[in-house]
Amino acid sequence: MATLLFLEQTLNGLQLGVTLFLMAAGLTLVFGIMNMVNLAHGSLYMVGAFLTATFSQWTGSFALAVPLAVAGTFVVGLAVETVALRTLYARDHLDQVLATFGLILFFNELVKIVWGPVAIFIDVPAFLSGRVELIPGAPYPVYRLVVLAVGLAVALGLWWLIAKTRIGMLIRAGASNREMIGALGVDIKRLYTLVFALGAALAALAGAMAGPIYVVEIGMGDSMLIKTFVVIVIGGIGSIRGAFVAAIIVGVVDTFGRIVPAQLGLPTAIAEMAIYILMAAVLFWKPAGLFAARA
Repeated sequence: MATLLFLEQTLNGLQLGVTLFLMAAGLTLVFGIMNMVNLAHGSLYMVGAFLTATFSQWTGSFALAVPLAVAGTFVVGLAVETVALRTLYARDHLDQVLATFGLILFFNELVKIVWGPVAIFIDVPAFLSGRVELIPGAPYPVYRLVVLAVGLAVALGLWWLIAKTRIGMLIRAGASNREMIGALGVDIKRLYTLVFALGAALAALAGAMAGPIYVVEIGMGDSMLIKTFVVIVIGGIGSIRGAFVAAIIVGVVDTFGRIVPAQLGLPTAIAEMAIYILMAAVLFWKPAGLFAARA
């Protein structure tokens, strides 16, 4: 029985980990390339979840709603970067924090106006609602396995984009020396806009996939944003590879941190502290994070 519980919770941790990676990858790209502290990244996660709920109702297909929601949030990202954030690149991080915190309040009120204050529940698609026995006696939800597979596929695709394509080369060059690629004739404003919109789309995908698992509600991205910053700090600021490794670790630690204390009769507050204890331990060992070099 203990083995089955361990397997199930490990899979839950991996599923949470890849969801955190989708969030962290976009955020670390924005910070690494644009040197922008974006507290509103969790709001884009929320927008993706609400758009998925809406498109699911309109089309009757969750599979169709997800790409539509991702595309819609990509457009929202384009608009936000162009209208609100473009003037903040030359400002210090405090100004960026204050401005993007204002965007959190704006998106929360906008969502309340458009969708109302009541939480929305997204049903798991019928073709993904079953369970599969990975080992005898251990049925696991098919949908969570699909989330895990999608997250891993996106991680592989993102690695290919960053490491093997011309756009990826420009992104890596922008992370290393923004002034130089501008001097070489690269439209840095367009690159910034593309990077931010890509980050928004990744956050939206995380929100879309999380919708049937968690409740879709105003402010749902706030707790995810906090965990995402923990992932970025542990993995190393600006490192996609670090974001992936740290997201998996944080997802597993957070999942088991909510179970092990209860099993041992320890205070439940330990569950909330687990990932922060992990972050403190990593920073004590490696102050720049697990992968300090930009990847």
